[in-house]
Amino acid sequence: MLDFLVQSFQIKSMSIFEAGMLICFGASWPFAVMKTYKTKSVKGKSRLFLLLIMTGYIFGMINKIINTVDIVFWLYVINLLLVSTDFVFCLMYRKREE
Repeated sequence: MLDFLVQSFQIKSMSIFEAGMLICFGASWPFAVMKTYKTKSVKGKSRLFLLLIMTGYIFGMINKIINTVDIVFWLYVINLLLVSTDFVFCLMYRKREE
């Protein structure tokens, strides 16, 4: 496990474009999560869309584990946590709106 953590913070083979994409997406999710939390409304949110996004991040993480573990792996983790939080809020607040 320690070896995995040490390898993940090595930047030697990091894809700057992949990191840029994840940073841009990651900058957007906190706003969506906060809006859902504040308004307690999930109108217009799709659970299927959120599940597809989470699945994509999981595939990205698996790719990093299999091929090149670098710091970008942790960007996938952060994004997955943010989308998962929005998904949980979506499940919680959807019951209130029905």
